[in-house]
Amino acid sequence: MKFSISFVDKAESAGNTAIVLASAGHVPAGLQAVGMGETLYEKASATAGFKAKLCSTLDLLAPAESAAARIVLIGLGERDALSANAWLRAGGKAAAVAGKAKKLVVYPDSAATASELADFALGMILGGYSFDRFKTTGKDDEADESGREIPVEIVTGDVTAANTAFADRQAVGEGVVLARELVNLPANILGPREFADKAEALSALGAKVEILDRDKMEELGMGALLGVAQGSVRPPYLAVIQWNGGGNDERPIAFVGKGVVFDTGGISIKPAASMEDMKGDMGGAAAVIGVMHTLAARKAKVNVVGILGLVENMPDGNAQRPGDIVTSMSGQTIEVINTDAEGRLVLADALWYCKERFKPRFMIDLATLTGAVMVALGAHRAGLFSNDDGLSKELSDAAERTQENLWRLPLGDEYDKMIDSRFADMRNTGGSRYAGSITAAQFLKRFVGETPWAHLDIAGTAMGAPKSEINGGWASGFGVRLLDELVRAHYEARD
Repeated sequence: MKFSISFVDKAESAGNTAIVLASAGHVPAGLQAVGMGETLYEKASATAGFKAKLCSTLDLLAPAESAAARIVLIGLGERDALSANAWLRAGGKAAAVAGKAKKLVVYPDSAATASELADFALGMILGGYSFDRFKTTGKDDEADESGREIPVEIVTGDVTAANTAFADRQAVGEGVVLARELVNLPANILGPREFADKAEALSALGAKVEILDRDKMEELGMGALLGVAQGSVRPPYLAVIQWNGGGNDERPIAFVGKGVVFDTGGISIKPAASMEDMKGDMGGAAAVIGVMHTLAARKAKVNVVGILGLVENMPDGNAQRPGDIVTSMSGQTIEVINTDAEGRLVLADALWYCKERFKPRFMIDLATLTGAVMVALGAHRAGLFSNDDGLSKELSDAAERTQENLWRLPLGDEYDKMIDSRFADMRNTGGSRYAGSITAAQFLKRFVGETPWAHLDIAGTAMGAPKSEINGGWASGFGVRLLDELVRAHYEARD
């Protein structure tokens, strides 16, 4: 379901669904506009037990005095405790109750600011997203709600400020939806070349995009990444996206994403059960392209580079084997113990390339890297590893504000020794079930040098994430709002 959102100073609810936002302990400001008296509201609330808790609802048949066809009250909770994330959730709840409405008219809490209303509108965009483009049965013009675009009017006393704030949030929503769409797409539709085409499309927003093919990567010596791809008939690509919204002499910040469009495990093949979920093993690259879209769309005043390592891991007769030794772009050699530990091989060359070419202020990589992080943290937090306390703090603060939650896990020499190899400079796993997400991070750390760096293991949060008011589907788009908030809070030039 899609929404066409506008902000107005007055609206007509006749024949439409009216959504009235209510704070706990306060009479909603929108009651008068929908022709509902305070006495009737109090009686209906008492009967239904509606106390305006956050995201609680009260669905009413409109009284005779009201021109609206339907009135839905949505709780905001305690007014003083409202956060941006609370407004997002309330917006997602509004999307959920839209039903077959021809039009929605939203009457906010009287104290709502332009920024809060923009967050509410973003919540509607995120909550309305669904993925059913390949369904052909059970659809007709009346029943197919997902393809409809419902006009939404949000009443505010400052239309200009609300429109300005929403233009910014709309760019965020577009980035999250792009990331979700890519994770949801099956691998026969979204291969490395098709993903690279999605990156090239960002040039329409003013980004500079380069696509490195196999020949170019061979010339650069990217043996680790190319080793993963050699079992697939579909060639690999490295997409380089630059957004130069800052000063000409400003060093960029960098985001690097694992883009394994499908991961069979290679010769170390995965069990068949749930292997279909491995279409989402490019969730890190999806987050990076999503945030690059957001930054370009909202014309962020910062220089950023996004790098996507795009491959497919297949068990062809030409696939790399356990025991093979590959040479990375850094010159370091890697013994491949397990071909299912492929994402770190892709990131090793992508990180080194980023570091050497762009000399960034910092690098953050995102990857659906290990099942071990899901054992540790479940689907509610991503694992955070870093060589820089300041960057970790900034990421943790951004996570607190966006509720795209992180938990910092350790690095250390004792873990680093676990990936030493008898035959090469390192091996690509620790060789046991213990500390699997940590040894993966230690592996990546060998390819970042002295550059401040953070690794986000999003295996549990990017796909199969728990449902919420703003995420009703399998793919969450995790990382887009987090990284946008990081940039916004700490690295973007101020007017």
